[in-house]
Amino acid sequence: MKESIMEIIVCPVCKETLDLTVTEKTDGEIIAGSLFCRKCNYSYAIKDSIPNLLPPNVGS
Repeated sequence: MKESIMEIIVCPVCKETLDLTVTEKTDGEIIAGSLFCRKCNYSYAIKDSIPNLLPPNVGS
């Protein structure tokens, strides 16, 4: 995922901005990390450059 996408990406539940934590980055591409919503207190994983923005309890 490109870091520039942070300008448009929001929490899928409450639409608040997300805090980015990067654990692996290569050539300007975020490979692994997480996106955290302070309002919902929920973290969305970034794996293989893809943010998983499925809301909590989806698929349960």
